[in-house]
Amino acid sequence: MNTTQPTAQLHLETAEAGQYLTFLLHGETYALGILSIKEIIGYDHLTEVPMMPDFIRGVINLRGRVVPVVDLLCRFGQGSTAIAKRTSIVIVETRDDSGDGNTAGKVTDIGIIVDAVNEVVDIGADAIEPAPSFGARIRPEFIIGMAKREGHFIVMLAVNKVLAVNEMAALGQALFKQHESP
Repeated sequence: MNTTQPTAQLHLETAEAGQYLTFLLHGETYALGILSIKEIIGYDHLTEVPMMPDFIRGVINLRGRVVPVVDLLCRFGQGSTAIAKRTSIVIVETRDDSGDGNTAGKVTDIGIIVDAVNEVVDIGADAIEPAPSFGARIRPEFIIGMAKREGHFIVMLAVNKVLAVNEMAALGQALFKQHESP
């Protein structure tokens, strides 16, 4: 019995039919499942936090709560998002599924900076293609599928991978240790 699986099948999270919020980022259209979206706000002043990874642009006060704001373009390793008239912050609810016992299952709100929010769309199962295993400009584990819509592809993102709290915290700690070393 052969127990090895092709690399493409090792993808743990796959896209499902449903409603997705679409948005623009550096000329590309992306989508997040609507159930992970808490709200959308206009871009406003961020408070910068020293010694954070470049992709964490700062924090906002959202009704008395401190919410970190991630520059998604920078998280993808493609530079910083230019702030313009339609720039928005999408507040996303993430769940830490790391299984480490300390934070597993913890829900965290994180803001993401996008160039512009488009619309909420229904994406049927027949419109979803598997995520590419190569050639993408972002890490393959960040993509759960590609949706075909009106002759274009929409990159469907794995919110709990893109905004993995443990990974982002580890990057922040590594940066802190770099600054701490003599």
